[in-house]
Amino acid sequence: MTRPSLTFPYYNNQGLTPIFTFDTLAYAKRLKGVGFTEEQAEAQAEAQKEMLLEVLDTTLATKSDINRLEKQIIVLKWMMGLMLTGVVSLIMKAFFIS
Repeated sequence: MTRPSLTFPYYNNQGLTPIFTFDTLAYAKRLKGVGFTEEQAEAQAEAQKEMLLEVLDTTLATKSDINRLEKQIIVLKWMMGLMLTGVVSLIMKAFFIS
């Protein structure tokens, strides 16, 4: 096995924080304990690690994803403000200014 454990991090306000650790060595030992051969157990542990990496990589937002979304939200707020200003000015013109 290449690494005995794998830690999955995420970002919060304080920086990088681990979500959980997947211990591939303990997982392989457990599989061997219930009858898997060493090769089968190691292959299963490696496959499980790769699957977890792929799932978490595609489903968890990274810090850059969050920053990109924050920028898009700022642009949308400005667009909505400009639209609201335009609607209010049309209403004012239609009802109050002759």
